[in-house]
Amino acid sequence: MDTTKTRRAVIIGGSLGGLFTAIALRKIGWHVDIYERSPHALDSRGGGLVLQPDVLNVFHFAGLKQSIPLAVPSGDRIYLDRAGNVVQRGYQPQTQTSWNMLYTTMRDSIPDDCVHPGETLVSFEQAGGQVRAHFASGLVATGDLLIGADGAHSTVRKLLLPGSEPRYAGYVAWRGLVPEMALDAVHRELLGGTFAFQHEGDNMLLEYGVPGEDGSTQAGERRWNWVWYRKIPASDLPAVLTDRAGRTHQFSLPPGALQDKYAAALRADADDLLAPPFRALIHATTEPFIQLILDLTVPHMAFGRVLLLGDAAFVPRPHTAGGSAKAAANALALAQALQRDDRPLEQALREWEAFQLRAGIAMTNSGQRMGNHIMQLAPA
Repeated sequence: MDTTKTRRAVIIGGSLGGLFTAIALRKIGWHVDIYERSPHALDSRGGGLVLQPDVLNVFHFAGLKQSIPLAVPSGDRIYLDRAGNVVQRGYQPQTQTSWNMLYTTMRDSIPDDCVHPGETLVSFEQAGGQVRAHFASGLVATGDLLIGADGAHSTVRKLLLPGSEPRYAGYVAWRGLVPEMALDAVHRELLGGTFAFQHEGDNMLLEYGVPGEDGSTQAGERRWNWVWYRKIPASDLPAVLTDRAGRTHQFSLPPGALQDKYAAALRADADDLLAPPFRALIHATTEPFIQLILDLTVPHMAFGRVLLLGDAAFVPRPHTAGGSAKAAANALALAQALQRDDRPLEQALREWEAFQLRAGIAMTNSGQRMGNHIMQLAPA
């Protein structure tokens, strides 16, 4: 691989997948430019997530230092019945963080002149060992690689694989974040330091602690993250996904966009179906939001010098707790493959793809099996 000049990567997508890729490639000496369609910072999006080793591995590789802890620990896993009794308990320690914690930590390490908000990819072409990307603004960017890290509704994937769209799995994740002290002392004592579930029939709610909105992991300053998996018929989705301004979204509604009538219905259902601590959590949530559970796989991740990474390639169901970890693993493996200078770039990309493709297929298949079992759905 020719290393006599600085290699350049054009990264499409400024969410976690794009940032994982940027910090890893910068570490091996590449210049990166991130192009994000949203004109605004993304630090208010997302909820909690389990902090997996793959995320820590890419942070370590990139030399990212944290001044405060990234995550909140949990010890026991507990299962509650509808009355609020603990019907099962087991010690399964892990740590949980939040989307905005990871986003802010990475974004703060990348120079502002490497990030270009409000840029929508229109097309690209490959020639002479370079990729040229064209944006709706008229901007043209050229690099040695173009990396599609632009999520489940990836423009890069649509250009490479027309018709490759995520498929609705038949259920959604209702989500919310609640300040730690918004729960009363009895509920805080029951849920504190645990990863808590209620699973009855085709409904499952889970809850765990995550850093506060300001990133604090100190007791009293953290948040409760909850996720409630529920079935919604596909025919009902356009109405539910229509926000307060009347705009219908495709895959999710962000915090603050849910219409009042659906928030009220969610709280009424919580009163009927959930244990008291979980009812309290949902009533304390000022801005519940919703994400569709999707399935997506691709036959290839490398198309010459254009790559698909993270959710642009595979969307694993959240039961794997591996969405962010998969993107981190893709990014780290890519940087390690490109770091070697004893083979052509195209060969490095083919070898990277072979392993990452197998890993993506295995994770999505595992998530589908888990989700179908949890929600009592027949395999598609």
